[in-house]
Amino acid sequence: MKVLNNNFILRIAVAIIFLSHSLHGIFTGNDVNTFGHLFLDEIGFSPFGVAIAWIIVISQIITSVLLFINKFTKISCSINILILVVGIVTVHFKEGWFVVGAGTNGMEFSFILIAVLLSILLPNGLNKNINNS
Repeated sequence: MKVLNNNFILRIAVAIIFLSHSLHGIFTGNDVNTFGHLFLDEIGFSPFGVAIAWIIVISQIITSVLLFINKFTKISCSINILILVVGIVTVHFKEGWFVVGAGTNGMEFSFILIAVLLSILLPNGLNKNINNS
């Protein structure tokens, strides 16, 4: 088994980002519950906002570990892409492109994470079986 494959650095980097983001939400007070109550409930998920917030955080912890150990990477990438797309649609799109600087809370960070996850999910691209003529 080749340990340092083409996606090794991307897998580890994105796993660190998702894991640190999720753990920060758990261990810095009431961030997960606050997100569930103050945001998810407000956009129409009431009374399930807190439960959905915890499902998101726990799934990101699990998928981060799976990306670290290079197991179930397709499922892990797909779950995180889904979470990020929903986040773009419900939160970040209306805030614009930039996360900081020219804007706040925009979608640029989610966009690059989706690109990285797609690179891991599709290491050979979509043209894997096309013959060059």
